[in-house]
Amino acid sequence: MKEKKLSLRSFPKAILHIDCDAFFASCEQAMHPEYKGKPVITGKERGIVAAASYEAKAKGIKRGVPLWEVKKICPDAIILPSDYETYSLFSKRLFEIIRKFTPVIEEYSIDEAFADITGFQRPYHCSYEEIAMRIKNRVEKELGITVSVGLSLSKVLAKVGSKWKKPAGFTPIPGYSIHEFLVKTPIGKIWGIGPKTAAYCIANGMQTAYDFAAKPEEYIKTRFTKPHHEIWQELNGHSVYPIITEEKDDYASISKTKTFTPPSAEKAFVYSQMIKNLENACIKARRHNLVAKKVIAFVKDQDFISAGLEASLNRASAFPNDIVPIVKQIFDTICVPEKLYRATGIVLCDLKPETGLQLSLFEPAVQVEKLKQVYKAIDGIAEKMGKHKIHIGASLLANTKVQHLYDRGDIPVRKMERLKGETKRRHIAIPLIMKKV
Repeated sequence: MKEKKLSLRSFPKAILHIDCDAFFASCEQAMHPEYKGKPVITGKERGIVAAASYEAKAKGIKRGVPLWEVKKICPDAIILPSDYETYSLFSKRLFEIIRKFTPVIEEYSIDEAFADITGFQRPYHCSYEEIAMRIKNRVEKELGITVSVGLSLSKVLAKVGSKWKKPAGFTPIPGYSIHEFLVKTPIGKIWGIGPKTAAYCIANGMQTAYDFAAKPEEYIKTRFTKPHHEIWQELNGHSVYPIITEEKDDYASISKTKTFTPPSAEKAFVYSQMIKNLENACIKARRHNLVAKKVIAFVKDQDFISAGLEASLNRASAFPNDIVPIVKQIFDTICVPEKLYRATGIVLCDLKPETGLQLSLFEPAVQVEKLKQVYKAIDGIAEKMGKHKIHIGASLLANTKVQHLYDRGDIPVRKMERLKGETKRRHIAIPLIMKKV
């Protein structure tokens, strides 16, 4: 079949996707030059790979692999505890650098961003490709990490570009070249196309992204959902996904999971960990003025097998006191006596804005209003002194016992070494460079 070329100008819109390469591991290598060129793993505190450098990936190490298996595959791997504070500082600096070139930036995740540079050719006296390379070079020079960048007419196509040459690649996809990239991209590799949709596409003769994009619009509308029609439009070079510059404040769900080591069969301790997760999830929900109508509670055993249940709440809430009784029932149902568990988790689902108290006929309004005032005061204390200074009794063990024992309890360098004027709660917003070469 002859390929259909899209009659589009090079860049009617110029959208960038900037994606950091092996971000957590790259931050560690930037902080510790002696790690450069070596297999670096983060996630020591969890017992599984959280992130792996490209040197580690080259030896077959993937995210989620148990560390005991890593030691067999790669005995010389450098295994480190995750230092999320430092990673967040690198992330903040990444976005600051991009904003020096364009104010239209979406912080999509901790290590990736979309940016709109449409119309900036004249101010910078250069092409879109040159602007993209300036951003890439600036990030790599100032942060000491590599990024892969895609440039195209839409967010979905920019994503295709950023993944085209990893690591440290730059791939522009102008309008007249879209088909050349889509014919080489499997349909399942497109952002927004999940395994089930990919299987459906393949069953209907659409193996590549080009096969999908080349279908008539009416065919897509009648056989797929609205989000898939939007992806079809984006693949055809029509930008329908906006760059969202505002901070994310709407969530379909909020999840909190914590691993603890060594694994425990002590029911009270495991339950306490679950309730601490509940408190953390509720803190985030209240911060965004959201309430949950459903909750999922789960446990993960030593073999990484999870068991959990979902339950509806009597009243949409973000107060742990309202949700604890239901979580306790779930926990008693799914927790097997004398079994070793390594993690617990909570997911607040069916979230909606908190627009006032919605009480049933028999609920005492005064009591609920008092609970609201109590948590307003607790959140104020937490902002000044840190989370969990005040907590419910059910999370006492999780808040007083060490989360990780033995070698998994190693503390990241940034938490051990403080600069002048820093405290446990307040750190200067810069990474701590320990060694120079």
